[in-house]
Amino acid sequence: QVQLVESGGGLVQAGESLRLSCAASGNIFGVYDMAWYRQAPGKQRHLVASISRGGILNYGDSGEGRFTISRDNTINAVYLRMNSLKPEDTGVYYCYADIMGEAGETWGQGTQVTVSS
Repeated sequence: QVQLVESGGGLVQAGESLRLSCAASGNIFGVYDMAWYRQAPGKQRHLVASISRGGILNYGDSGEGRFTISRDNTINAVYLRMNSLKPEDTGVYYCYADIMGEAGETWGQGTQVTVSS
């Protein structure tokens, strides 16, 4: 069974940094696009940043400038470095991967990020 396992969330103060990690496990041949989404309380989930298998980057409005997405294709992992965090960055961050083969589009369970002012 293929799954995505996230880590790195937590409670930080405004201005601090966090690094989220997500690794795909199971019988995986490879992964196409990988991404991070955020869902704030009472709001819809939206894109923070995505990265293609070849390294093409795309940032949502909330991620550009302070956040950096990267990936390691050798271990099917994706990372999100978040700098200068603000209270409005608070939410549950979900890892997304388009996995080759039957698994297809897969989501992680989410990791909570809380930024206090």
